[in-house]
Amino acid sequence: MEESAVGAGRSGGGVAVSVVIPTRNDARMLEACLELLSRQTRPADEIIVVDNASTDNTAGICSAAGVRRIPVDVPGIPATAAAGFDAATGDIIARLDTDSRPPADWLERIEAELAAADHLSLVTGPGEFYGAGRWVRWAGKHVFLAGYFRAVGFLLGHPPVYGSNFALRRDVWQEIGGHVVRTNADVHDDLDISYHLRPAMTVIYDRTLTVGVSSRPLTSWASFRRHMDMSLTTFRVEFKEEPPLRRRLDRLRAERLQA
Repeated sequence: MEESAVGAGRSGGGVAVSVVIPTRNDARMLEACLELLSRQTRPADEIIVVDNASTDNTAGICSAAGVRRIPVDVPGIPATAAAGFDAATGDIIARLDTDSRPPADWLERIEAELAAADHLSLVTGPGEFYGAGRWVRWAGKHVFLAGYFRAVGFLLGHPPVYGSNFALRRDVWQEIGGHVVRTNADVHDDLDISYHLRPAMTVIYDRTLTVGVSSRPLTSWASFRRHMDMSLTTFRVEFKEEPPLRRRLDRLRAERLQA
């Protein structure tokens, strides 16, 4: 059964902003993330924690923070995150991971950037890694994330969104939500969303829009290999549905028509 709490209401009576956080058995990290969201200069109108069958104190953390909790039993982040986007009521839907550490002006900046953009727009930024040694943090930022934005951006013809730090207009989700992968737990949901974006949709990459992100995926060979295996699985799924060259050509044609 879904648990809900009283939200903040529309900030200033204008655009409403929802925040979606998928989680599973990560109560300590979730508590820290929710605490930082409570300090935003532009408060969220709605915070949705999508709980993927947690057996820890996730429910208690959500209740204490007064945020909305949606239980989801289908395993994997794709189904969990999509359920949160479906349930969100905001005009802007922002996405964090449980271990994300947003700065105090994160939502304020997201709202400003999307307010100045087309209604079919998304905004994303990089992460600053924490919780590991200096060289791991450096490699995470300058090799892992930089490689993701450059290599995948070249393939797509536009910047990809980064799951720990992005937001989209509700109009975007209404167009792509019925097409994203929901039942394959081995797919990266942010890469899947990026691949399903249509030519009329614009991704704004703001390198100064940073959030803290945990170094956990980089601290062992097993976790890093798991991440890479998921990337390959995601590409196989996407390429089967729509070949990358055809996708890129369609986007180039659309851009020429708009010019």
